[in-house]
Amino acid sequence: MHNIFMNRLKELRVEAGYTQKELAEKLNMSQTGYSKYETYENDIPTKILIYLAELYGESVGYLLGVEH
Repeated sequence: MHNIFMNRLKELRVEAGYTQKELAEKLNMSQTGYSKYETYENDIPTKILIYLAELYGESVGYLLGVEH
């Protein structure tokens, strides 16, 4: 499930046309901090997960890999 989550975060970001740095700025955080979500080095806070799901027009379940 972690691999699906990491892949979806990156794929959706790229499809939306954001760099890690641009997305990190939207989240008021560093690019390094954001990149640790995509590599699953850090757990993603619920509020950021919800924000990203809304930004990409997907469900939280889809991002987490529990929905297709």
